[in-house]
Amino acid sequence: MKKNWLALLVLIGLVGYGVYDYVTGTTKESKKEQTSASNENQPIGIEKGQRAPNFTLNDLNGNPIQLADYRGKKVLINFWATWCPPCRAEMPHMQQFYEDYQKDTVILGVNLTATEDSPKDVKPFIEEFGLTFPIVMDEEGTLMTDYMVIAYPTTYVLDEQGVIREVFRGAINYEIMQKTVDAF
Repeated sequence: MKKNWLALLVLIGLVGYGVYDYVTGTTKESKKEQTSASNENQPIGIEKGQRAPNFTLNDLNGNPIQLADYRGKKVLINFWATWCPPCRAEMPHMQQFYEDYQKDTVILGVNLTATEDSPKDVKPFIEEFGLTFPIVMDEEGTLMTDYMVIAYPTTYVLDEQGVIREVFRGAINYEIMQKTVDAF
């Protein structure tokens, strides 16, 4: 009987602490999330809350573009391929969002060139959709591997410090982009 009372007291204490912690919002994790966004020294990785790994890829003209060039802006890194139906459906939304938000947000399109039948398919695709945001070519599939792209399209949303705020696997629309970027 004494063991039951002790277990009950411990359970009540844990529930009480849980309620207190919930009401005051003082968990270690929530404090860590609040401070990590402003911490330049946070770990680099591909999970939400981590700083996205920098990379350099060439655009269609062979000019090197690196992710770090966009520090200070919100960035949507969008992995796509010309043969991908959801990518095709998403592109008009990406272009419209870029036009509306380009003052403080950039879309960096990463063509999964290693998955294309031919790299020559990319330019007609860009022209067809009238894409004006930066496009780089992942010719070897290295970035696709580094960012663990397993669904097409995949979009990583970064804040101004390069911290990953959201990851979408699959097509997203204008409203989702807007809601996500406006949230931070």
